[in-house]
Amino acid sequence: MANNITYEFPLNERIRVFIRLEQLFLQFSHFLEGDTVWDKRAAINVLLDIMTILNRNDIKSELLKEMERHSKVLHKIANNQAVDTEKVESLLDQLHQTSKRLYAASGKIGIHVMESELFQSIAQRSSIPGGTCSFDLPEFHYWLEQDESLRLRDLQRWSSPFGDMRTAIDIILNFIRNSNLATQEVAEAGFYQIALDKNLPYQLLKVSLDESLPYFAEISGGRHRCTIRFMAPSPDEKRPVQSAEDVPFALTCCLF
Repeated sequence: MANNITYEFPLNERIRVFIRLEQLFLQFSHFLEGDTVWDKRAAINVLLDIMTILNRNDIKSELLKEMERHSKVLHKIANNQAVDTEKVESLLDQLHQTSKRLYAASGKIGIHVMESELFQSIAQRSSIPGGTCSFDLPEFHYWLEQDESLRLRDLQRWSSPFGDMRTAIDIILNFIRNSNLATQEVAEAGFYQIALDKNLPYQLLKVSLDESLPYFAEISGGRHRCTIRFMAPSPDEKRPVQSAEDVPFALTCCLF
């Protein structure tokens, strides 16, 4: 069975932000498991990126709206005989419990992190390239040289209030990604265009390509029309060029 590389293209800003946060949470988990100073520096940098996104967006409100919408969709299909009722009920319970915890959380998500004087100092100096050196932030240097158990405790404390937000994002994106079946398509001379039904709530496009093919998918467009170009990286590091050959790929237009 061929291995595929999948490219995703969000069709609205809400899903775009959710996917960015998903990636950052995965990075944070990865660096949290490492026990070197560089792992902990990287974990802090990821937390700073998460905070930047949260400061620019009302994520809590967006998540609650999205979960409510998904709950309505699941309730509509719960009585369909072709649907796994037990699985639907489990998803509904997950959505309900996560929504309940998010509602109960007071204030803006992540605001607690900035209550730490150390984290505030790191955030202020991080805007300067190389600004978190030991001579810039001796307190941070001291923290980085402490026992792993202490560093891990602090990082877990700073990141723990993001848990419900991460769970909600995982549920929503998993639901969207699995909302439709893939179709097999061919991009003639590396070009493919699709018109989306305006009456359907498309959220995301997925393009899957056999990893043995020497191309990557470049996707552009909006909610109603998208263009996919399959590009070949240039060996001399110049601009990639569009394939002159027909390229087979799998396309999933994800709903909800």
